[in-house]
Amino acid sequence: MSNSKERGYTTRIGEQSSDYLPCFLIPCFNHGSTVDGVVRSLEPYGFPIILIDDGSNQATKNQLNAVVTTHDVHLITLEQNQGKGGAVMAGIRHANTLGFTHAIQIDSDGQHDLESLPVLIETSQNQPHSLISGKPVYDSSVPKSRLYGRYITHFWVWVETLSLSIKDSMCGFRAYPVEATVNVLNRYNIGTRMDFDIEILVRMYWEGCDIQFIDTRVVYPEGGISHFDALWDNVKISKMHTKLFFGMLPRSPKLIARHFHNRSVSAPHCDAGTSGSHWSTHKERGTIIGIKTLLWIYRLLGRRAFNLVLPLVIGYYHLTNARARNASQQYLAYLKHYAEQRHIPLPDDLTSQKHLLSFGHTMLDKLAAWQGDFSLDNLTIHGQEVFQPLIDNKQGVLLLGSHLGNIELCRALSQRYSHIKINALVFTEHAEQFNSVMRAINPKSDLNLIQVSQVGPDTAIMLQQKIEQGEWVVIVGDRTSTSKEHRCVWANFLDKPAPFPQGPFLLASVLKAPVYLIFGFRDSSHKHPHF
Repeated sequence: MSNSKERGYTTRIGEQSSDYLPCFLIPCFNHGSTVDGVVRSLEPYGFPIILIDDGSNQATKNQLNAVVTTHDVHLITLEQNQGKGGAVMAGIRHANTLGFTHAIQIDSDGQHDLESLPVLIETSQNQPHSLISGKPVYDSSVPKSRLYGRYITHFWVWVETLSLSIKDSMCGFRAYPVEATVNVLNRYNIGTRMDFDIEILVRMYWEGCDIQFIDTRVVYPEGGISHFDALWDNVKISKMHTKLFFGMLPRSPKLIARHFHNRSVSAPHCDAGTSGSHWSTHKERGTIIGIKTLLWIYRLLGRRAFNLVLPLVIGYYHLTNARARNASQQYLAYLKHYAEQRHIPLPDDLTSQKHLLSFGHTMLDKLAAWQGDFSLDNLTIHGQEVFQPLIDNKQGVLLLGSHLGNIELCRALSQRYSHIKINALVFTEHAEQFNSVMRAINPKSDLNLIQVSQVGPDTAIMLQQKIEQGEWVVIVGDRTSTSKEHRCVWANFLDKPAPFPQGPFLLASVLKAPVYLIFGFRDSSHKHPHF
């Protein structure tokens, strides 16, 4: 049984993109007093709202009918209480029949901090095949028994998936890809009460769906109504974990193989069995000894000998590192398709092995620049005329660079402007091994290394002081944060959505200093290394 203001409801659907048609899903059981406030907070987003009355008492039914009268809400009424899971499943199936692509679940009791909702929506829109879930950040109002119980559940979910990728399995703040979720609901008999939130995530993971998490603040309102039955819900959850554990056993080879498959695929997709883990979580291949050995060959025998050895090293790396090889092949496929569509000529011999080989040469360029082998003779500086007025006025500058090219050439640049102190912001989490080698090569470099794990207010204040003292600050602006992945802007790159970090540009705005882009590209037309 359902009712709604059908005309306004249809109009709202027409306003959405044909590729991403979301709706809000609010299951409700005797939370009539808080629903109106939740609905009001959702209206600015302009998405249709599906409200599920899960067999509530008459007082709540009256309140829900008042909400439908006041707001543009679609109401589904379940005559008998089905449990939270049953209500959510009914809402998702209904959303599917109406043609919605995504159902954004919001609890009706006001526990979820809706300040996180824009991030949830943006993440879901950018990764439409993934299930996006909140990862609770609690305040002091959380009951300790609930908190400890979650840790027990987390452990069993990690066992049942043979993975640590599900960071929280009990938060009801989620964006479901509707079609993939309905397929799972049709395939499995999933629990209809408090066990639903947990089981649906495990089942979705088993079916290859990528699951992403965003931080969200959760508050337990004073006097709030909890429908968690400490006895029977725990019995149901224990029964569910037993069922999932034995269901995991025959799937264990596939789940273990998924870890290896994830390493070779970079783009997350619900049916591809891939992982959307942040790039920085992949450990660096090789060792400091290996890098130092190559550097020793370069120092002792020169670049020509290094160039003879490097293809052998890269060939082995290309053969044994499926993740890097497949990522390179995928990038080159995107590049070739993009160039073909725009009639842009590309070299005929673009291969993943040559692609990785170019990274090897770039590594040597970085090490050579760091130990001082490059001088001004190796540089052709375009736009250097802008520097002199800044130097004359002792003006601090922020230089935004990129990992594309050789930002370490600032070392050679500092030889021309020897009286200017150049500070390089280094993110140690990104390349600990490589940075340790660079420190060992030239610990007395004129460049001042500022090592940070993340950019916070303390970092901004420190850099502001350096800018005010007329120093220059170099920071790379092309890598997303390890701890604040959602703080990025998605833009079209090779006809694919790609994240670009906000942090360096926000930092540039805060510092209120002149900002210049700097890139160090190799010029292959010269006999000797030239940039």
